[in-house]
Amino acid sequence: MHKLVMQSAIRKIHFCYGHRVMNHESKCSSLHGHNGVIWVHVTPIKELDSLGRVIDFSVVKSAIGGWVLDHWDHTMIIFKEDTKTIELLNLAPSYKTIFVLDKNPTAENMANFLLWEVCPKLLKGKGIVVHKIVFWETENCYVEESLDPTLIEVLELYA
Repeated sequence: MHKLVMQSAIRKIHFCYGHRVMNHESKCSSLHGHNGVIWVHVTPIKELDSLGRVIDFSVVKSAIGGWVLDHWDHTMIIFKEDTKTIELLNLAPSYKTIFVLDKNPTAENMANFLLWEVCPKLLKGKGIVVHKIVFWETENCYVEESLDPTLIEVLELYA
């Protein structure tokens, strides 16, 4: 029998958002929008569940997809130091409030925020670790952020 190194379940999440990359050297310094796609890669902490799954896909959809829909979908994601843009957007009529991020809202920083902040909080105690986020900003441009799911400090985030 072959020994499995790591098995993943992957859930795709679509959302629409706007942002501005403060101090960007070209057009991304303007407010603009994207049809984003996030791929959430999940691995079991110990073994597959009693049904032979990493986790039911609907758990990831509900937890992470629900968070993305509540906080990032159809809103503006802005760097906390971009105060003029925050002031401007707070004057504009909107169904949702803007999301203020501690870092510039690049695809890299958004993937990092999901991997290290959002996923551990929402999936803690579920017997899994989110070990990779693939964040598609456009059809042609995406980033990957991953971690080692066997590290003690990672496992402690999910315990």
